[in-house]
Amino acid sequence: MEQNYEHHVRYYAPHHFVYLPLSMAFTIATAVKARKTTRNKLLWAAVSGAGLLATYLGVMTRQHYALELQDRIVRLEMRLRYYQLTGKRLEPLEAALGFGRIAALRFASDNQLPELLNQALENRLNADEIKRAVENWQVDDRRV
Repeated sequence: MEQNYEHHVRYYAPHHFVYLPLSMAFTIATAVKARKTTRNKLLWAAVSGAGLLATYLGVMTRQHYALELQDRIVRLEMRLRYYQLTGKRLEPLEAALGFGRIAALRFASDNQLPELLNQALENRLNADEIKRAVENWQVDDRRV
């Protein structure tokens, strides 16, 4: 399918058209019940709050999954790039670097990346220090 303005948005039907509408309807219905009832008002308010919490967690969990996947892609991209530049695998260094520093190194140009990675390890540079040391930034405008 060709992508254009008219149909560039993607929906995940179970999430957008089943889970979210049902959880919102549940939350609204229980909130109305809590407001109108004279008996068990606190119980209905708690049930409504639980529905609101479930809706919020559903939305945030979906966002969390997207960010976790993005982090995995950044790590894989850096593994490939490091291997292409040095002929060495990045995996043995990943534990010492941690994800934050790996993510910061992705901004370094190909010419600077191997040396900056070594400096980061030897001098224990943090992510901010790595970013400040980058001389020729590789723009990453696709990160969520």
